[in-house]
Amino acid sequence: MKDTLAQSDGGRSALRLERRLAHPPEKVWRALTEPAQLAHWFPSEVQVELEVGGRMGFVFPGREGPDMDGVVTELDPPHVFAFTWGEDELRWELRPEGDGSVLTLTHTFGDRFGAASFASGWHACITGLAALLGGEEVARGDMAELHEQYVEAFGLAEGTVETTEDGGWRLRFERQLVRPAETAWRALTGPATDTTADTTAEPTAGAPVPSGFRTDAVPAGPITEARPPRVLTYDWQRGGHPAGTVRWELTEGTGHGARLILTQTGPAAADAERTEAQKAWRHHIARLAAELLRMGA
Repeated sequence: MKDTLAQSDGGRSALRLERRLAHPPEKVWRALTEPAQLAHWFPSEVQVELEVGGRMGFVFPGREGPDMDGVVTELDPPHVFAFTWGEDELRWELRPEGDGSVLTLTHTFGDRFGAASFASGWHACITGLAALLGGEEVARGDMAELHEQYVEAFGLAEGTVETTEDGGWRLRFERQLVRPAETAWRALTGPATDTTADTTAEPTAGAPVPSGFRTDAVPAGPITEARPPRVLTYDWQRGGHPAGTVRWELTEGTGHGARLILTQTGPAAADAERTEAQKAWRHHIARLAAELLRMGA
């Protein structure tokens, strides 16, 4: 099993999965191209005109018509089947190996931080394909743990730093989560600290920042904006004075989870604090991701 993530031409991302299958290319080819077989393992129902330039439609579960269109871009039976999938590109390649074959999928896309969702999804799909070819039941389960393994393997948990127009810096983390925004918000908010009741008080402007939204390396002032379950911002303190802004945002993501975007700004004079903050936020977000795994779907 070889799974890699690289940058393709034009700055897009290329996810590559390689699997050995115990079946000859001709048998695998039918499962890759015949809609009746695709229905058992592909993430959507597929409508296809099997010729170069042929139109494709992808109908996802619960929908009546295609949610996404595509075009066949390459067809070389039983070796290559490539097509567009919305704005993405999928290329399935088969080569014989002994009594079986090697299947290589290359998925090219623009959303780098969706790579773990795509990888875990295709991992499950190809596992389903192998089961179908072997006459076994195709099972679909929660891929959350596998998703988090890909986040780490592809280096998607690291933060980036950019220089702002005023010469300061902006620290940014973007991470696809495995649970919806409402679930992540509950994990971040935690038990209320200003009441003895067994309930969770929603954060409001002017209130203290809940522990889930802060770390010891970044002293927090009071909340400046709260829009549950999507946004929470506050100023962080340096020498007892506001030094920059911390902003948590939960947006729409890939798969069934929310996309977390965490940013922190600061002045050029606070480079040491930035370095510590980057380490602390990386660890803090990893803890959140682990907690979301425990919380279940």
